[in-house]
Amino acid sequence: MGKFIYFIVDNLFGLLSLAIVVSAILSWLVAFDVINLRNPMVGNIWRFLDAVTQPILRPFRRIIPALGGVDISPIIVLLIIEGARRYLLPLIFGPLIAVLG
Repeated sequence: MGKFIYFIVDNLFGLLSLAIVVSAILSWLVAFDVINLRNPMVGNIWRFLDAVTQPILRPFRRIIPALGGVDISPIIVLLIIEGARRYLLPLIFGPLIAVLG
């Protein structure tokens, strides 16, 4: 049971990382006018990714200023998520896996 919970939490962090990367790439494509937000499918994807990533990125954007117009907060958030996946999750779930299996 502990391994299953670890698997779910780890994969949720992985999906969040993927959403942040896709959101950043989509924002570049919109900024360079490669794709248009008036397309209904692109607009729906944009709104979904914005709803998922903004609550996580917003606190970091308040703290970290844009460097020359480039927002580096997604990079910082990705580093924190990856650190949590590699170091904190095994530390937290190690005892739980030992007890529950």
